[in-house]
Amino acid sequence: MKAKGAEMAGKDCVKVAVRVRPFNKREKDAGSRCIVSVSSNTVTIQDPRNEQTRRTFTFDYAYWSHSGFTRNRDGLFVPEEAGGRYADQGSVFQDLGQGILENALQGYNATLLAYGQTGSGKSYSMVGYGPNKGLVPTLCERLFQAVKVNQDNRQCQVFFSMLEIYNEQVIDLLSKGGRAPGNLRVREDQQRGFYVEGLRKVPSDSATQVEQLMDQGTRTRTTAATHMNANSSRSHMLIMIQLKQIFSKENLTKQSNIYLVDLAGSERQRSSGSEADRLKEGTAINLSLTTLGNVISSLADAALGKKVVHIPYRQSVLTKLLQSALGGNSRTVMIATLSPADICYEESLSTLRYAERAKRIQNKAVVNESPTERLVKELKAENAKLLLRLSRLGQEGRRADEETKELRRLLTHNELQIRAIQTLWEQHLQEALKDWELQYATITQERRMMQMHPYILNINEDAQLSGVVKLFIQEGEWDVGLAEGSPKAISIRGLGIQERHAVFTNQQRTVSVTPVAGAKVTVNGVLISQKTELQHLDRLILGSNSTYLFIGFPSERSGEDWSRYDYDYFQSELAAAEGIHIGDGRAGASQPDPSLLPVFYDYIKLMPMVSEANQMSQELQKGVEFKLEIKNLAMSDSKGHDLEKEVAVRVTSVENKQVWMWSKAKFVNRKFLMEELYQQQVVSGEGSDRTPLPRDKDPFWDPLEPLHLGSAHLWLQSLAFRIPLEEQVEVVGPEGTEEAILQAQLVPCTPTGLPLGEEDILIDPTELLGKRLDFQLVLEQCCGLRWVKEAKNRGVQIGFRVFDSSQPLYTPAVWHNVNPLLDHRVQFTALRTSQELLSYLQTSALVLELWGLQEGCSDMVSNMEGVKMTQEDSIIIDKASQSETSAVESTGSDLSSSLRALHQDVEQLRSANAVLRKENSALREQLSMMSKNGQQERRGSLRPSCDADFARALKVFYHSMTAVKGQLQRLRRHTPSEEADLLSLRLYVDEHGRLLRDFGEQLEQSVTALKQDVAAIVRRKREKSGIWSGTG
Repeated sequence: MKAKGAEMAGKDCVKVAVRVRPFNKREKDAGSRCIVSVSSNTVTIQDPRNEQTRRTFTFDYAYWSHSGFTRNRDGLFVPEEAGGRYADQGSVFQDLGQGILENALQGYNATLLAYGQTGSGKSYSMVGYGPNKGLVPTLCERLFQAVKVNQDNRQCQVFFSMLEIYNEQVIDLLSKGGRAPGNLRVREDQQRGFYVEGLRKVPSDSATQVEQLMDQGTRTRTTAATHMNANSSRSHMLIMIQLKQIFSKENLTKQSNIYLVDLAGSERQRSSGSEADRLKEGTAINLSLTTLGNVISSLADAALGKKVVHIPYRQSVLTKLLQSALGGNSRTVMIATLSPADICYEESLSTLRYAERAKRIQNKAVVNESPTERLVKELKAENAKLLLRLSRLGQEGRRADEETKELRRLLTHNELQIRAIQTLWEQHLQEALKDWELQYATITQERRMMQMHPYILNINEDAQLSGVVKLFIQEGEWDVGLAEGSPKAISIRGLGIQERHAVFTNQQRTVSVTPVAGAKVTVNGVLISQKTELQHLDRLILGSNSTYLFIGFPSERSGEDWSRYDYDYFQSELAAAEGIHIGDGRAGASQPDPSLLPVFYDYIKLMPMVSEANQMSQELQKGVEFKLEIKNLAMSDSKGHDLEKEVAVRVTSVENKQVWMWSKAKFVNRKFLMEELYQQQVVSGEGSDRTPLPRDKDPFWDPLEPLHLGSAHLWLQSLAFRIPLEEQVEVVGPEGTEEAILQAQLVPCTPTGLPLGEEDILIDPTELLGKRLDFQLVLEQCCGLRWVKEAKNRGVQIGFRVFDSSQPLYTPAVWHNVNPLLDHRVQFTALRTSQELLSYLQTSALVLELWGLQEGCSDMVSNMEGVKMTQEDSIIIDKASQSETSAVESTGSDLSSSLRALHQDVEQLRSANAVLRKENSALREQLSMMSKNGQQERRGSLRPSCDADFARALKVFYHSMTAVKGQLQRLRRHTPSEEADLLSLRLYVDEHGRLLRDFGEQLEQSVTALKQDVAAIVRRKREKSGIWSGTG
């Protein structure tokens, strides 16, 4: 439901609207929950991790477009019920667009800003799709309807401009002829403020012409993005409509500028993947959006009465051009779009906070007088003065011929200038109409070709840029690549595209593609190396990431929906070819794990970026390779619970095998920096003349750091029984690979470090409570280090953290050895074992982390600050119980007085004790007489003998259970290959069945052996006690 805000003609505060879109396919597949609600003009968002945490924001307008809609016969999305809460395109325009239009007609500057993360619905609200027209085309349509009214009293002139800002470069999207569209300069004029020098302004007299100009701009934007390797989600698009109204009777001119701004995607990185990067984040590619946020914050503070020294308009191209829209001479509306899905919580909350700050901004809008009209007035006034001067000179009869000639020349010049200004509009309009006719002819020709030939259609991450470029494959052979000029060539540009990249063949109503040697061509997710026949709706990727959909012959097209083949579809197909996919979309198929979906979509989002980074590395001769990995795919914490999975990028130097691991956030930032460097050195042709980039400023390089290679789990349960454990544990990498075998021991010991014997084994672990526990962790050797096998100049360390230790401890570094001896021993002590420590020992494992070292990186050092030690140099753990012990000791002095008071009671008890001793002596004499052949002595030794037997049985059982746990881990990691055929799957099922049988047999043997040992101990106890029936 949309909220009715105040009228826009009131205060000049920035009006802010928020619109909530429906779930997209990705969110539906993830089983997302809706965490956003709208009531009147308030928006509430709920934290999916804590349902009690809710944030409510109030705006001028709030639109619910998430649900409650249907598509009518005309293809329009409308409310399911009359008066329903669904806000359609028409109602959004009525509140926002109509106000923009009315302000412009009154002579005010007006601005509409669209803000939100990529895919949140900005483009749908601004441009629309199909019959559901957005704010921009509807505004243009209504503008020309208004222009046609009162034409007798008013002459209207409309100029249309369209530009894009990417990487602080301004690109004219309507540039014509031989002019380069990019790198226009932003100038400042005292009267006009900031403006783009050389930006083309096209006169327009109909909404149809404006629509065609927008299509032309979109085509230029698509081509420019391909040439510059630019991501459209990181660029800003500005449409500028200049409306000039000349009222002849009132001798008045009103001129207003309408700015329609589609801002770059505002997405944030997930907090789990964010970290500081040594290279500055918010590069030139992000600078405009970052600066816009700073400007909005400063203006919001100023509106609240805070002292603001400086508004940073001049720090970016975008904020220079929007100065009048933000705090200046304009009436401004912002529409913030957001996804209501729980997986987009952080981005949606950030958008709401941003919009809340923007609504505090106050502008100072005034009606504008045209500088052109003012110039005409000034020229007419000057002419009147010249005529008066001429008449006076003629009357005086003292005219000099030279002065008369000069005055008449000035008069003629001014009249010509006035006439030129008045006829300029008609001339511009005629020129624009000629351009429009040429564009229309081109469109007509393209539509005719679509009905005759197969073609490939571009697919872009930005849905508005998809389907713009159509490359027709006519009869014969066609070379595709960078090369131009050949009559049989189809020119395409992009990363990894060669001069002659592939050959398309259209013969006998069959189309095929053949890659040229060394060229990368992917069909339906599979890299091809030989001639491949194309079928209707096949997906092609040329080079690193130039994506196209093949449209077959007209007879093959059956009216199916092509929209499902979007950019995500291409990337999901590539990921599936690499063995990364979730679900197959068939009815009855198992539902994907929701926890894996965010990782999966991060993976397919980064795939094209990694491909592009590899291509840039190759062209810039950086010798670095990038590879996507999923962190923690097969790893668990100390309780055995799966760790949160994340996407990371493994960076490898080809020459010296150095390796880095970058988070998603770090890689995305570096990718932007790589694009800047690539455009400077390759696109701009400056590579050969530039000095090498300093290494510390090179986005392809980083200082070396230790790498986490994997983890092993050493379960601590045996320590609760004071049973020693000696085990070989497998170090498992993030993706389930075996990185090494680690030989480790857990040894219960005395305070001085001597191992405990079997007589110290406990049957009941609760006997430890309140008592001292000492044990040693012994790391003996690491075997089969895969990290060192790959490069001998590497080393490793083991890191671990026990119970409540605040900092991890590390073994000394060992280098250049595949099977290094560690021989590392460390002792831990709990002075009074608490219930928390006992529960930790019974349910947790000690996680042993394997860290890889490389030449040039520093060893990892144990931080002993705050670590308390015993006199025997044992590390104290279970500090909570230790503090309790300290507290008891500190209160000991306070109890000394009470102790003296008890001495009297002790004396009284001594006399009572003497009486009891006499009775006890008498009982002993009677018992001695009853005993036969020393039977009582044997019975006295029965308890400790049985305890030792129980301890030995338990020790054997826990050692056998260690092998059972290892078999269980192997079962968990045993999965079939994604590329397995039917035979391989049968082999996998057989092998899995064998592993299950082995696991069951081992478990049954361990339990049976324990039962037998316990039964034997009970039998011996009964025999010795004389109760067993078989004894005489």
